[in-house]
Amino acid sequence: MSEQLDLNLLRVFDALLRDGSVTAAAERLHLSIPATSRALGRLRRAMGDPILVRAGRGLAPTPFALRTAPRVRSLLEEAAALVNTELSLADLQRTFTIRINDGVAATLAPAAAEATSSAAPGVTLRFVAEGAESAEALRDGSIDLDIGVGEPAAPDIHSAVLYRDRLVAAVRTDSSLGRRPTLAQLCRLPHVSASRRGLARGPLDDALDAAGLRRHVVAVVPTSAVAALVVASSGYVGLLPERLAEQYGPALGLRWFPVPADLPDLEVRLSWHARLDADPAQRWLRETLRDALR
Repeated sequence: MSEQLDLNLLRVFDALLRDGSVTAAAERLHLSIPATSRALGRLRRAMGDPILVRAGRGLAPTPFALRTAPRVRSLLEEAAALVNTELSLADLQRTFTIRINDGVAATLAPAAAEATSSAAPGVTLRFVAEGAESAEALRDGSIDLDIGVGEPAAPDIHSAVLYRDRLVAAVRTDSSLGRRPTLAQLCRLPHVSASRRGLARGPLDDALDAAGLRRHVVAVVPTSAVAALVVASSGYVGLLPERLAEQYGPALGLRWFPVPADLPDLEVRLSWHARLDADPAQRWLRETLRDALR
């Protein structure tokens, strides 16, 4: 008969994956090393996987263990929420994984880290880059929150508008471009385009088409933060989120100005899975992120 999994075994699994060591996991759980080794054996039988294997002088998690770890951690957090109705921020020990693009992270991460660390010193915010936009990562617990531009994904994914932004044009402070250039004047400079999908064309090009104009895109970079760095070291013009331009423009030697065209606003949304909607710790984090951007 296969071993039965219980919360205690899952706690051992989580500790082993966090620490990559039987000894360190035993210390974390206040167990003896032999007891932790026996628990690892039970986990291996129950899951049908070695979980940790020898790699040089240490232990390395198997691919199965790496895939399973976020779901186990999520289950443990849900179980803790069932019995902990009062949240003690001073005692909270938790890592929140937040999927976010770097243009938003550049403006959000400093304020969010400062706000959370002062209230809950045991909390770690782990920001990970966007890859796939699939909601499965929210469902299986690989990420706790998703922050980005887009529409609500599915009925089981809750979301709220975190803030609204707009695109502005940016150039170096020593650029010959005037303070309030026309669309035609903007088209005289080479452009750098920010697109995670590698697209050179965007909303500005639709406005230029309507005016009978065309810009020359000389570089396409994956993120707005990279675009800001390229503009700062060249004679190019680039479109940046206004928050990013305001916060980092002076330090990078950039000046920015509104684009004389009707471009769509950027609606940055905060998304999470329905099962974590009432989780006290995550609810506190969502409120803290909103407050940090006010």
